[in-house]
Amino acid sequence: MDQNTPIEKEFRLTATQKKALKRLGIETTRDILFHFPSRYGSPLSIKHIADLKEGDEAIVYGKVFSAKTSKAYRQRIPLAEAMVQDDTGKIKAVWFHQAYIAKMLEDKPLVKLKGKVTKRGAYLYLANPEVEKTKTLPIDFADSLFAGKPGEDFLYPIYPESHSVTSRWFYHHIQTILKTDILDRLDDPIPDEILKKYHLPAQKTALIWIHSPKKESDAAAARKRFAFEEIFFIQLGRIGARMRYEKNRSFTVDAKNNDIADFTKRFNFELTAAQNKAIDRILDDFRSGKPMLRLLEGDVGSGKTAVAATTAYAVIATPPKGQKFGNLQVAYMAPTEILAKQHFKSFIEYFDHLNINIGLITGSGCYKYPSKINTEQPTSISRAQLLKWVANGEIPILIGTHALIQKSVTFKHLAYVIIDEQHRFGTKQRMMLAKKDSTAPHLLSMTATPIPRTLALTIYGDLDLTLLDEMPRGRKSIITKITSLAKRDAAYAEIKAELVNGRQLYVICPRIEEPDPTKELALNAKSVKAEAKRLKKDVFKDYEIGIVHGKMPPKEQQAVMSDFSGKRIDILVATSVIEVGVNVPNATMIIIEGAERFGLAQLHQLRGRVLRSEHQAYCYVFSGSDSEKSMTRLKALVQAKNGFELSELDLTLRGAGAMSGKKQWGITDIGMEAIRNIKLVEAARTEAERILSDDQALKKYQSLKTYVTMLDNNIHLE
Repeated sequence: MDQNTPIEKEFRLTATQKKALKRLGIETTRDILFHFPSRYGSPLSIKHIADLKEGDEAIVYGKVFSAKTSKAYRQRIPLAEAMVQDDTGKIKAVWFHQAYIAKMLEDKPLVKLKGKVTKRGAYLYLANPEVEKTKTLPIDFADSLFAGKPGEDFLYPIYPESHSVTSRWFYHHIQTILKTDILDRLDDPIPDEILKKYHLPAQKTALIWIHSPKKESDAAAARKRFAFEEIFFIQLGRIGARMRYEKNRSFTVDAKNNDIADFTKRFNFELTAAQNKAIDRILDDFRSGKPMLRLLEGDVGSGKTAVAATTAYAVIATPPKGQKFGNLQVAYMAPTEILAKQHFKSFIEYFDHLNINIGLITGSGCYKYPSKINTEQPTSISRAQLLKWVANGEIPILIGTHALIQKSVTFKHLAYVIIDEQHRFGTKQRMMLAKKDSTAPHLLSMTATPIPRTLALTIYGDLDLTLLDEMPRGRKSIITKITSLAKRDAAYAEIKAELVNGRQLYVICPRIEEPDPTKELALNAKSVKAEAKRLKKDVFKDYEIGIVHGKMPPKEQQAVMSDFSGKRIDILVATSVIEVGVNVPNATMIIIEGAERFGLAQLHQLRGRVLRSEHQAYCYVFSGSDSEKSMTRLKALVQAKNGFELSELDLTLRGAGAMSGKKQWGITDIGMEAIRNIKLVEAARTEAERILSDDQALKKYQSLKTYVTMLDNNIHLE
């Protein structure tokens, strides 16, 4: 058996299993060997229904003999109910907000349930248990596949599953692989000296321990080793990329402090100490002669745009080398058209006293400021004309969306690239823009999504980190209220009082359209369209209500946002499309419906939409779930002093796997476990820097080269 052999050549697979394995990213023998358990269990947790007691965390096998949808008596939330029985008795299982499960169980299958036993009155029931259909019931728990020998402390692995490939399927097939000599033919990519230094098991030992642990300490040691390995190779890739980038020729920008001071004096606010510190660090990078790679991380409303504008001024005020005329150029990329147009408007305000051209390029059109006809207004121009002026250097500042990355966009002297909301762009997108000129531009990435330090050190290992941890003077803290269904009318009364005073309101809904009641009972979430109609009819009859969502054409979105900004709309009902950077100072209130469906970081971003003025801001959090886990998370939103504190809490509450996984960051769940351990991350970074600083190191460790190349291609960090 070879590690690169396609899995279908080693095992007999159905077409459904092949598709399921492919969805999990498993195509070779090595892939399945490195498909690690998500947790471990004990056969002792399997119980007969008659033996269940209140508070038990138990696994129950039985047959469904009835299943139906219903609604909770008081709160009227949708739920599924099923009666399950085994040879010893029967018990009810209840799934709140998951009415679709009743449809799954209509054929009265055999099932495996895992959950907590709860008591209501005199009756026991399973609350929101994990449910899995099964073809057989265990005859005797002592005969369980995973039962160990008498007196043996054995843990059985529980693997991430997909349709038709269960955890038990993985266990059987991985054990078959482990019985071959494949482990003896795998090269351990981590040098022995590093393994000994940090007391990590060798790869062969770690693979045995992670799939067949005799005790918890074996599994923990194996997971620690693979977590270190993943972070170590990510660091090698990121730090290596930085070192290669810094070898490029770059632009030296030596702005005079007096000129910078004159530029910022025109602001209608005073810069904070954190903003001044960030500007100084960026200017120092400009003067160093090496291309800057920096991440500016600031909480919502901390003033990142002002820092970007000030440093952009330093660049465009500098003529190209060897010239006494002309300007170096700046590219500013935003993730959405709404935000790009907003930055275009902001930069016009920042630079209107200077005789410079500012361009905007998006998928729906191009603009230039100032217009030849009206020097106080921008004008729409053809794409070809804009690209011509950018290419010959006549437009020093170009703002845009992903359209900036296209090959047709070329610059004459691109010296500075600013990327807003870094987490919305992958590393490759970032570098595509940075490579628009033969001389490497300085790169500033910005994000308002607070990131735990360990995560920032890992996924942004090629960037220097600067924090804007101070809010502008006079900015009042937002008042956040978790609002139950019973208190909804009281919340509306408070909101009406603010609307009477001329303020405006956002209402955020998880959906665009109403769910189909016959097909999507599980997603009992409010929709933008239906909620806007309900609010107009029943709650805010005297106010103008508009809607905006991601499926609307950009021009329609912009028209609605313009009406909201111009106060022609009082209430804007929207999806999370307005999460990033939208600036309407008079909007001081936000309602978030179905708040349990959003992550803490996203909730923090959403409420940041109303932190744009000196007026008191309010955030009303409406949750459709009163579960302990949901309430703990939402209370954290109320209690956290700032976004940085909230992000650390989010990592703790949601868990590494839930926070990330392959879809978001490109880091596996086991790698995310490492990110909760600052010492492990710093150790991995230290070793990566040590090896890369030695020209002979990668020649010495040949196996490292292969892994660095593989991870550089596969880790997207988006």
